[in-house]
Amino acid sequence: MIVLRSRQEIDLIRAACQIVAEVLQRLGAMVAPGVSTAELDERAEKWTRERGAVPAFKGYNVGGRVYPSSLCVSINEEVVHGMPSAKRILKEGDIVGLDFGAVHKGYYGDSAVTLAVGGVSENAARLMQVTRESLYCGIENMRLGNRIRDISAAIQNHAESHGYGVVRDFVGHGIGQRLHEEPQVPNYVGAGQNPRLKEGMVLAIEPMVCEGTYEVEVLQDGWTAVTRDRRLAAHFEHSVAVTANGPEILTLPS
Repeated sequence: MIVLRSRQEIDLIRAACQIVAEVLQRLGAMVAPGVSTAELDERAEKWTRERGAVPAFKGYNVGGRVYPSSLCVSINEEVVHGMPSAKRILKEGDIVGLDFGAVHKGYYGDSAVTLAVGGVSENAARLMQVTRESLYCGIENMRLGNRIRDISAAIQNHAESHGYGVVRDFVGHGIGQRLHEEPQVPNYVGAGQNPRLKEGMVLAIEPMVCEGTYEVEVLQDGWTAVTRDRRLAAHFEHSVAVTANGPEILTLPS
């Protein structure tokens, strides 16, 4: 069931989203060669709890698999759900995806960015730029009367026009009083449900774009998804409300 949120509820979702935006902004300032992914995770949880919120991912259960950390940190060929570790150290030239969610007063926020670690290759910089552009192409189509497929098509068309693959195995989603709500929001045009956009929908739009094939596989840890060809991947995400005046991005830093 798709829930249409009142203005008051959207304000509550925005409050959670602003905590997420602040944490990601502060983490971005930490990203540098020599920093461990565990350090990023620890800071994310600390800053979130200081704001009176709770990390949304820690303890998240999927089919009996429980995610142990507050932050997803995905490096280079890791698409999503990379698990922080004191042994995983950022290196010059890496690209790193930071995906973070928080719960505040019963409402969720969710956002992701991919960042350069020091200087990166032209190929890596271009992949990040196009993935970020794809996100905004999708958001621009979050208008009353459009359908989910309009968002999907805009993302897919932009990414593929630059020669990239768009991940099929993971999709965007509704968000509100749960982290993942209906509807699903694929980043490609498929055969799934295609509801019309209505005022009060809040959607997490999150293109995952690959330098090569869109095919992914999950590592033995049960969480980390990597590109099958081990080429680079990037991931950007915003939580966005559908309003009468167009899309309202709730996870933009205030």
